[in-house]
Amino acid sequence: MDTFTPTHRHPAPRPGLGAGPMLLILLAALGLSACGSKEQAKPGQALASVNGSEITVLQLNEELQRAGAAGQQEAARKQLLESLIDRQLLTNEAAKEKLDRDPKVMQAIERAKALIIAQAYIQKRIGGQAKPTRAEVEAYFQQNPQFFGNRKQFDMRELVIATKDLSDPLKAQMDGAKSLDEVAAWLDANKVKYAPTQLTRTSADLPPELGAKLATMSKGQLFVIREGERSLLIQLSDIKDSPATLAASAPQIEQFLLNQKNKEAAEAELKRLRTAAKIEYFNKTDAVASADANARGVAGLK
Repeated sequence: MDTFTPTHRHPAPRPGLGAGPMLLILLAALGLSACGSKEQAKPGQALASVNGSEITVLQLNEELQRAGAAGQQEAARKQLLESLIDRQLLTNEAAKEKLDRDPKVMQAIERAKALIIAQAYIQKRIGGQAKPTRAEVEAYFQQNPQFFGNRKQFDMRELVIATKDLSDPLKAQMDGAKSLDEVAAWLDANKVKYAPTQLTRTSADLPPELGAKLATMSKGQLFVIREGERSLLIQLSDIKDSPATLAASAPQIEQFLLNQKNKEAAEAELKRLRTAAKIEYFNKTDAVASADANARGVAGLK
């Protein structure tokens, strides 16, 4: 029985991947722009008033943009307007109880503000990156056949259990079983809770080491994947060729390469700022930890 503990995913060309850790921290601020400690003037035509606090067209349009629902039907707009009203009701009640003066809340607001400002700066600096050329897209396609021309599809059955239940007797059962049904019967007999599922993944969806290992397995083989507090008892039902064409993959590759350019530009800017700044550590342990963290971050970006 093989046991895997995936640690990362490969850089498969799908939108949203390719941002480095520091940039991801900044991007996380996008969902925090509603934070604030004081009621501010809200320009734009008022759509509703909640105990005297106006909700405007500008606010609604911003929410629609964030939800990716710009231009959606009236039902979506109404739903988001009702959500804004609910948010304003909660904000008003929090203000009455002076929660906006709570030290933890104020600290969270300051953190959100700093993240939003940092995000605005990094977006300004990396904005306007040149789109990947056709040649760059084709080169990535040719250099990564495991994601495209030689892509494999894996059909699998799973039993999801708590990792604490992955005992030595269960491992022995997995080693000797011929099917996942036998394992399920053992779990039932030993009153171990599990959830059965079926899934299909391609080699472009999996960490490289796992995809490569699955490609060498035979149909029906059993193995285990540990994922933190849960573990997956899996039987490989089928392996199929699932090639992807350049035409179908080009938009995703283009987005992935653009994300890579943005990541590199963000890292270069952070390096420039660190070089120009005077950074002092007042605790040697903090300095060592920071150096280790930076090294791990760089390693994770390779």
